[in-house]
Amino acid sequence: MAETTTLAALNTRIVSCELCPRLRVHCTEVARTRRRAYLDWEYWGRPVPSFGDPKARVMALGLAPGAHGSNRTGRPFTGDGSGDFLYPVLHEAGFASQPKAASRDDGMKLNGLWITAVARCAPPGNKPTPEELRNCAPWLDQEMALLPDLRVVVCLGRIAFDGLLGHVARTAELKRRAGFDFAHGAEHKLPGGLIAIASYHPSLQNTNTGKLTRAMLLNVFKRARRLAEL
Repeated sequence: MAETTTLAALNTRIVSCELCPRLRVHCTEVARTRRRAYLDWEYWGRPVPSFGDPKARVMALGLAPGAHGSNRTGRPFTGDGSGDFLYPVLHEAGFASQPKAASRDDGMKLNGLWITAVARCAPPGNKPTPEELRNCAPWLDQEMALLPDLRVVVCLGRIAFDGLLGHVARTAELKRRAGFDFAHGAEHKLPGGLIAIASYHPSLQNTNTGKLTRAMLLNVFKRARRLAEL
């Protein structure tokens, strides 16, 4: 995979990626059939580009686009329950210009934050395969290299946490993952200087059951802000 020199150019390449046939078929079919509530939408239906401030000191790293969320709107965490939970928290923490994310054209701006995911296409059942995650991994490697001010990565869920550790293993001196345990609010200093903060994913399964509350997620992003010296 050739290197890319700007985040905008990288996003363009991500959107045109065809490496995972299962995911491309799934995203295209979801975009064709749509959900009844969104019949008047023209679904994005492609790999979802990242979003945020190119000078970000904090990254929010998620799992994958939602079939009727980001796969519909074309922007991370936009248009589904996870985003409806996340963006008000980002707004209160000072990262987002507004609390509601509805579409790519809603005027949302991020300050000091970059949002991305370890998988760029919506997977069936929200479960990308190990091979699909490996196919996507070079995008994250290039993205991290193009964010020179990055200091803190908030990993939204265990798969995102494992994806970040995989990135560090590929690009820095991380020979063993022992001691890097996933737990909500856990902080880890990584080789190369980055700080990882683990968080439960803001999925409806977690937020509707109270496993993840607004206060819990807000504390994580406030902590990330302090660690990044924003």
